[in-house]
Amino acid sequence: LAWAMYDWANSAFAMTVMAAFFPIFLGQYWIGGSGVNATFVLGAANSAAGVVVLLLAPLLGAIADRMGARKRWLLAFALMGALMTGLLPLLERGQWLAAAVLYGLANLGFSGGNIFYDALLVGVARKDRRDFVSSLGFALGYIGGSVLFVVNIAMVERPEWFGLADSSQAVRVAFVTVAVWWAVFSAPLMLWVPEPPGLPPAKGLRAIREGLTEIATTLRRIGELRNVALFLVAYWFYIDGVDTIVRMALDFGRQLGFGTGDLIKALLLTNLVAFPATLLYGALGERIGARNGIFIALGVYAGVTFGALFIEAVWHFYVLAGVIGLVQGGIQALSRSFYSRIIPQQRSAEFFGFYNMLGKFAVVLGPFLVGWVNVLTGSARLSILSLLLFFAVGAGLLALVSEHEA
Repeated sequence: LAWAMYDWANSAFAMTVMAAFFPIFLGQYWIGGSGVNATFVLGAANSAAGVVVLLLAPLLGAIADRMGARKRWLLAFALMGALMTGLLPLLERGQWLAAAVLYGLANLGFSGGNIFYDALLVGVARKDRRDFVSSLGFALGYIGGSVLFVVNIAMVERPEWFGLADSSQAVRVAFVTVAVWWAVFSAPLMLWVPEPPGLPPAKGLRAIREGLTEIATTLRRIGELRNVALFLVAYWFYIDGVDTIVRMALDFGRQLGFGTGDLIKALLLTNLVAFPATLLYGALGERIGARNGIFIALGVYAGVTFGALFIEAVWHFYVLAGVIGLVQGGIQALSRSFYSRIIPQQRSAEFFGFYNMLGKFAVVLGPFLVGWVNVLTGSARLSILSLLLFFAVGAGLLALVSEHEA
């Protein structure tokens, strides 16, 4: 439970800052009417943080394994993310560059921390319990992020209820609440989760040298680790489809003519359904196997992309949002727990560095394909349907991975 509470802690950043308030406040306040392209600035900040994590994830993981310091690295990234978020309200109108830098560093704290958070899973649960424990983390993340998000929305919509002057001040306070939430609810993991056994310890430059050596060794051996290699490629395909739906769903609804309020309700509905559904999905994974659970989720995603062809009314959009909530957390949780079984346990941080690196590579082809099909056909529905390709290829490759060899 202490481990899973970190998902509760950092999901507030994902929902309130990343998904909602920062993109809006960046364009409306920090950039305002300066003529700077807000979409470009936001994309550049996200991409810069992603590239840093992409390049450093395996190395950081390998060093943490060598130093026996997964928790310390997690604490460093979490505090950096919370601090950078807490500094955002200090910026004045026109300081868009500083806002982008702080946001990029906060994003780096969020993504980097997840490498070590995932790696700690091997030390908090036996192999036969990891499906449920991994699902518990995602479930608490959905409900924790939603709880604070609802409060933050209320602050912005009704600032007078909270003694705030206006919506602008409410957004600033919302950033502070996220920073405090992130820091406070990280404490249980830091206090009560033990550091799992690692490789023979090393410090300083020796840890860096040995970390680099371990990465080179892993890259040479990855062809021999057939199960791991196949799973990582399968995961890259299907998680690209999953993440593309997460990031493009609101834009899809906008193209269909649904209002901002309807889209926010759909987002909240997905998260609220995902809380109990993810817990149940963890139990399902323990009963039928994580791989079979992933297959079911991929079937549901395929059905959703096909169902998008027939959306006419906003309630259709809500139905699909609810269906996605049934499996969105489950497929991520079971992927994480399945992967934790098939990797060398003492090098979990390094291997989860590669896992998270592929997660950063995801949402590259998917959005491009969706946009390209949209341009060619002029149809938002057909553009979403194109994601069937990712789910089909991912499922085909996953079928070659043996859960029993894990």
